[in-house]
Amino acid sequence: MITTVATQPIAGQKPGTSGLRKKTPVFMGPHYLENFVQAIFDVVGASGKTFVLGGDGRYFNDRAAQVILRMAAANGAARMIVGQGAVLSTPAASHLIRLNKTDGGIIMSASHNPGGPEEDFGVKFNMPNGGPAPEGVTEAMFQRTTEITAYKMLEAQDVDLNAIGRHDLGGMIVDVVDPVADYADLMETLFDFPALRALFAGGFRMRMDSMCAVTGPYAVEILENRLGAAPGTVTHATPLPDFGGMHPDPNPTWAHELMDEMMGADAPDFGAASDGDGDRNMVVGRGIYVSPSDSLAVLAANAHLAPGYAKGLAGVARSMPTSAAADRVADALGIAKFETPTGWKFFGSLLDAGRATLCGEESFGTGSDHVREKDGLWAILLWLNILAVRKQSVAEILAEHWARFGRNYYSRHDFEAIATDKADAMMAALRASLADLRGREVEGMTIATADDFAYTDPVDGSVSAKQGVRIIFDDGSRIVMRLSGTGTEGATLRVYLERYSPGPEGLDHDPQEALAPVIRAAHGLARLAEFTGRTAPDVVT
Repeated sequence: MITTVATQPIAGQKPGTSGLRKKTPVFMGPHYLENFVQAIFDVVGASGKTFVLGGDGRYFNDRAAQVILRMAAANGAARMIVGQGAVLSTPAASHLIRLNKTDGGIIMSASHNPGGPEEDFGVKFNMPNGGPAPEGVTEAMFQRTTEITAYKMLEAQDVDLNAIGRHDLGGMIVDVVDPVADYADLMETLFDFPALRALFAGGFRMRMDSMCAVTGPYAVEILENRLGAAPGTVTHATPLPDFGGMHPDPNPTWAHELMDEMMGADAPDFGAASDGDGDRNMVVGRGIYVSPSDSLAVLAANAHLAPGYAKGLAGVARSMPTSAAADRVADALGIAKFETPTGWKFFGSLLDAGRATLCGEESFGTGSDHVREKDGLWAILLWLNILAVRKQSVAEILAEHWARFGRNYYSRHDFEAIATDKADAMMAALRASLADLRGREVEGMTIATADDFAYTDPVDGSVSAKQGVRIIFDDGSRIVMRLSGTGTEGATLRVYLERYSPGPEGLDHDPQEALAPVIRAAHGLARLAEFTGRTAPDVVT
């Protein structure tokens, strides 16, 4: 039986750069999840359509899945393809949408944010191309949440989502599928698995930290089962609703166990980690950390070594806060380069139009045109493919890269849970000062330009304004500041710091030391301590 449940708008259901994220108790509150899901179906339409459904396995994932399925049936959906246990990594969900040519998909995740009864939950809609809904669609969903008066619900028993196979839910087909198999098969088409098997057979040692999150089963199947890496190569391989109490964000701060091992005496050859929903990656060599910006540049310079990219790249796209290291590679290769706002959805039109092949963000996200999301395991496998072909260490590959292209020293400083009014006041004051900064000398560097980044999509012409403050010095150094939309309380200020060294001297400094004058300039120009009371970041990556 289908019931129509009366409801009223709930304030604050505005999706950020990747869906709606709130504390789990908020999502579990009366009508909260239902209102947002109904808004999704009201905007995209459900009648006769097929959708993919899955999530990262965090707390409330299983209950939310049953609600979404019953609402899909009530709204007339014909079929839902669900990962076993309602689990799918975000890139695997993107692949299933594309593989099955569905009408989109709903992903339950708060990505790299902690999970648990008092932690974070999220819901986002992906389009038929497999990518996150663009701003026009998410704005329409938000608008719908402000006027909703009722939602539809099928009264029915739970579907057994642990049983692979076809189920019936009020006349709607529910296909529960192996969440790993199709994704692993896709990876086999892109990378030289025989070469990777030979690499591991030759004694190559690796550590993959899945952080008690969704990539565990994917990494075990691909690395250990298909490629022959030693059992136990994947640590924290069992996804847990609270990620084992870990913060599933693959950076040196939160993946400290992996970092300690890779910097230790008997370090493996290669280390990697992924996040809550599997779309981010961290790469570490023995004794050397690879920044995401450098990783994108190295992958762009070497992608042709993998079978899936042997014909070369159409172009490389990076988010504006990401370092310009990838731009230098694109220029050397004679291919297109793009600078977009933060948010993977901005890469979608470039990928769909064949303008870019590789994309990357400094926030540990890298991907290509094989799906329409960033993809942690994909990036790790591409690194492994490069290592197998070049037969060099990570440190040697980085050293050769910097010798050829120069080095963009880079770091991100996060100031978390700042009172929103103070963060907004600081950014407003900084924006007001931009017009007077050109030509000013700070810390021995001269400001060449200062602006508030605006982006016009070269494919569809859409314009995105106020995407972050950029201060660019005449030696290529940069400061970028923006408030993040991925947190769930207060404001997170992200300060991106970059200093270019052309070489051949000065390529082996500690990044924080090399960036010291840029850091001081950033604090002074933004009057950071004056507005926020903070003098040191919470997270340095």
